[in-house]
Amino acid sequence: MGKIGKGILGGVSGKVANVVGANWKGIDYLRAKPLSVRNPRTQLQVNQRTKFSLVLRFLQPNLNFIKIGYKNFSVKKSQFNSAMSYILNNAITGTFPDYVIDYSLAYLSRGSLSGAMNPVFDLSTPGQVEFSWDDNSGEGSALPTDKVMVVAYNPFKGESVFITSGATRADLSQIVALPNSYSGDGLEMFISFMNAEETQISNSIYIGSGTAS
Repeated sequence: MGKIGKGILGGVSGKVANVVGANWKGIDYLRAKPLSVRNPRTQLQVNQRTKFSLVLRFLQPNLNFIKIGYKNFSVKKSQFNSAMSYILNNAITGTFPDYVIDYSLAYLSRGSLSGAMNPVFDLSTPGQVEFSWDDNSGEGSALPTDKVMVVAYNPFKGESVFITSGATRADLSQIVALPNSYSGDGLEMFISFMNAEETQISNSIYIGSGTAS
């Protein structure tokens, strides 16, 4: 119970309703008791946190790739935040709690440069994946000197192997070494291109999934 000393104008101590009396350096004062802070964990909040965790697991092993792939979309936010926002808003399917990422919509790079034509991959050789594509130089903004960017994402281990400045568009293929520990794991494959000056980047293309030899 709060007390008022020396009449109504005297010192105040303790709590009265939502008002707290105290003394600081001989000065009596009143302050409102702060409202309790709660975490209501509404269904909307739970849904958003579940989606966020799902996308975070996908983006973290690809962070250094994203720093290049989203560098033209980081004027007011980081490359990571740009990628997180885009994928959350465009590439999540399913219903709670069974949300999944639609990899065909989950861009790891974004830009106006012409992308890969007819990209495929080959996992038949143990310890590697070979990416290949057709040379579409001269179509749109594509040039033979554009450099390939490729990702082999291992969702089981939460890891990725990638190259951000690889073979040229005219080279038609890029081999990426895989850890021996990936043998038998399912991998998700992505490809994009960056121009020689590293100022323009294409949207990434999801090629598909396969099992490492």
